Amino acid sequence: MIVALAGGVGGAKLAQGLMAAPGAGDLTVVVNTADDFDLFGLRICPDIDTVLYTLGGIANPETGWGIAGDTFATLDALAGLGRDPWFRLGDRDFATHIHRTERLREGASLTTVTAELATALGIVATVLPMTDDRVATVVETPAGALPFQDYFVRRRQADDVLGVTFEGIERARPTAGVEAALAGAGLVVFCPSNPIVSIGPILALPGARDALAASPAPVVAVSPIVGGRALKGPADRMLATLGSEVSPLGVARLYAGLIDGMVLDDQDADKAAAIEAELGIATLVTGTVMGGFESRRALATRVIQFGRSLVPVGSGRT
Repeated sequence: MIVALAGGVGGAKLAQGLMAAPGAGDLTVVVNTADDFDLFGLRICPDIDTVLYTLGGIANPETGWGIAGDTFATLDALAGLGRDPWFRLGDRDFATHIHRTERLREGASLTTVTAELATALGIVATVLPMTDDRVATVVETPAGALPFQDYFVRRRQADDVLGVTFEGIERARPTAGVEAALAGAGLVVFCPSNPIVSIGPILALPGARDALAASPAPVVAVSPIVGGRALKGPADRMLATLGSEVSPLGVARLYAGLIDGMVLDDQDADKAAAIEAELGIATLVTGTVMGGFESRRALATRVIQFGRSLVPVGSGRT
């Protein structure tokens, strides 16, 4: 079984490739939930929905998030009532959030509701929230502390990030499904998602790092930084303002002690030797920029082959 840790568009793209890669076997995707929030009385789970819509083949190909061909009559009507339509929710997207919110109010867990949505979309992979407990990313900026979606969407990532905290993380726990997946994995892949606010919350869950460190499976990360930039989102700016090098080496340092291999783009081939020498992490230099489905599957195939070629450090990780 392959276990992928993911959040957002880049993670969803690689997860789709992993699901379709020849010989990949079963796939479980553990998804960040720290950017979940409430809007219009509904529970919104942006990373989960991006993964679900991508794996279900209905994601908007232009944005990577939302549903292809969706309309916005409900949001437009809310705007007509004086509500601020700062977070773009399509009409079909609203159905997802209505179902989720109703089921959560009935007492269903987020894990259960996510499985229901995955089944409705015909997804063969298992999609798991990182936790059923509520965790909220808060971004420290010169303007003060901002809820993640205020920073990310409402303010268009314009603020310098001075720090990041995950409210509720100390009380949260990985679900039983997540723990079982990590314990039974044959390969673990950190998708090319923001290492601070997408993969970071998963790793911050009590017990998660220990479970990864003890895993007998090889653990491979795919860098979200290509040529000194994030392909999507603010990962490059976050790394810079938080004092990390904006490169695959900077990302590898954040993951040091947890991963056995690092996949970096051809543009960053000059960083491979430093990653291997400084951190003792094996590297694969290859094209990592994903466009359509075939490029996602091709990258996933190379990642799997690379991961399976490694001798895992296992319990020697720290």
